[in-house]
Amino acid sequence: MPRLRDRILGNLEAIYREAYERAKAAGDQERMADLDAAYQREQLLLEVLLDIRDALTSLPTGAEPGAGKTPGPDPIAALETIHRITRLR
Repeated sequence: MPRLRDRILGNLEAIYREAYERAKAAGDQERMADLDAAYQREQLLLEVLLDIRDALTSLPTGAEPGAGKTPGPDPIAALETIHRITRLR
């Protein structure tokens, strides 16, 4: 079972907050600014990865209705989704 989005983002924030507080206690303004920028960059990247994970796990399958199988992601559709996302850059 995938970890919850809020828990993952909370863990990221806790890691950066701890480092930021150490830099603040040391009076290291440059390190604080670097950590702030790094946190924002990592948060954005992590949110994109979580969006990709969510998109891939919610894709419909090619399974026939009534077959009794639990639907899972379709590998071809997953590749197409990744291809579409990477073209956005």
